[in-house]
Amino acid sequence: MRILEIVGICIGALVVVLFALFFRRRLLMQGGGTIRVQVRVTTMVRGRGWSAGLGQFVGDELRFHRMFSFAIRPKRVLDRRALDVQRRRLPEGPERLTMPGHWVILLCRLPDTEIEIAMAESTVTGFLSWLEAGPPGQPGSVPPRPAITPRPAEN
Repeated sequence: MRILEIVGICIGALVVVLFALFFRRRLLMQGGGTIRVQVRVTTMVRGRGWSAGLGQFVGDELRFHRMFSFAIRPKRVLDRRALDVQRRRLPEGPERLTMPGHWVILLCRLPDTEIEIAMAESTVTGFLSWLEAGPPGQPGSVPPRPAITPRPAEN
């Protein structure tokens, strides 16, 4: 009987945790202006280190919230005035296993570091529009859209 009580408590705790994660995600998406993104949090291993989450547009900021986190605060905050898109590319190697095939990776530069952001091709269009929509004279410029080189066919 004691084992059944422990199993019941574990299942109940799991349901509460899943409900809390779902509720947190719903709260983030409620206000609109949210997108699905992945941000590379570490570059120690080539093609790895991606963290899935939601990007929330709030004024001149893109706030990145990790998908599986109880944190109320965003993990990263990217300021539109300081963000500069350097180039774009398709996922390569192990990255293709962690993100859908229609996603694009943007290499962005901030004043003190570089960051890689992955999102759907249709989302990239909206993201670049948001980036360009800043007040005139701000450094958040977007270079001309370079051609994306297709992946070589695998046999």
